[in-house]
Amino acid sequence: MSMKKATTLADIARRSKVSLSTVSLVLRDKPGIPQETRQRVFTAAKVLGYKRKLRSASHQALPHTNASKLHNLGLILKSEPGLKPLINPFYSQVLDGIEETCRKRHINLLYATLPVDENNKPVDSPRLLSDNQVDGLLLVGAFVDETLAHVLGQKTLPVVLVDAYASKNHYDAVVSDNLRGASQAVSYLIAHGHRRIGLVGSHPNAYPSLQERRQGYFDALHIHGLTEFFCADSSQQIEEIKQAALALLAREPTLTALFGCNDHAALAAMQVLQAQGHRFPDDISVVGFDDIDLAHDAHPSLTTMHVDKLGMGRMAVHLLANRLEFPDSEAVTSVFSPRLIERDSVNKLS
Repeated sequence: MSMKKATTLADIARRSKVSLSTVSLVLRDKPGIPQETRQRVFTAAKVLGYKRKLRSASHQALPHTNASKLHNLGLILKSEPGLKPLINPFYSQVLDGIEETCRKRHINLLYATLPVDENNKPVDSPRLLSDNQVDGLLLVGAFVDETLAHVLGQKTLPVVLVDAYASKNHYDAVVSDNLRGASQAVSYLIAHGHRRIGLVGSHPNAYPSLQERRQGYFDALHIHGLTEFFCADSSQQIEEIKQAALALLAREPTLTALFGCNDHAALAAMQVLQAQGHRFPDDISVVGFDDIDLAHDAHPSLTTMHVDKLGMGRMAVHLLANRLEFPDSEAVTSVFSPRLIERDSVNKLS
């Protein structure tokens, strides 16, 4: 019999309709939170059966089962325009992996959000970066530009990037093998007889992980001797993805397959093209990337590249603890290999 999944701070935030940082502050008895909000968080925690394990930062950290120096961990999660961090189906699972590991290792977890623009470049700096409450930081899903790199460089805190990228400084990092995974996805379509394959959900200056997946698309075509490529360039805004997909099919009506740089893009393209009368996979096959929950629930269910998002979160905490223990060691990049999940969205051509 499977055990019930432990309640996380993310669960409490969803139920009480407040931010992760607010939940963290309330459960650590920090001042400055309205009483009505505080009561809502406590009620949600009680209903969900959450066991309070966090203490005020002024108290001594919880006892450890090992000699780790990581007592208080700061998590900075990107906040995209018009999208709350908890709604992001990729990062919410990464966060669950981080929180699970912190709970097991008795590490206090503090949250903050980092506002970013449509290209994941920071537009503000969270206060957590200037506070002295944490022993190390996890930066999730954002690009470390020169401004943020300068702020981080002023502190002696160790930093681990999680599906995040830096143009200059070398940080420990946890990423997925986007290039090889995308090449595998497109090669899967080619093995099923598809030769005219479109790309949706990226543009040449997209976030680095999307650029890598875009390059994987080109690599697979080149490896198999295919010289024609078809790109529906767009940002990650859902309406832009839909309009780009419609324009691509209008321009190239003989396409038989699409590769989405992530499931978000693949599902958006499927939705708008189905509304135009296209049938999946009879008319068009599609493969995504990430294996978010919605991929399984789509009609047809989406063939995609599974990324171990929980594992990425767990590994990030371990890398941060290792950096504190061995501060002079070389920078480490942990790469998670995606694996293909076959479902119902790909048709084999004769």
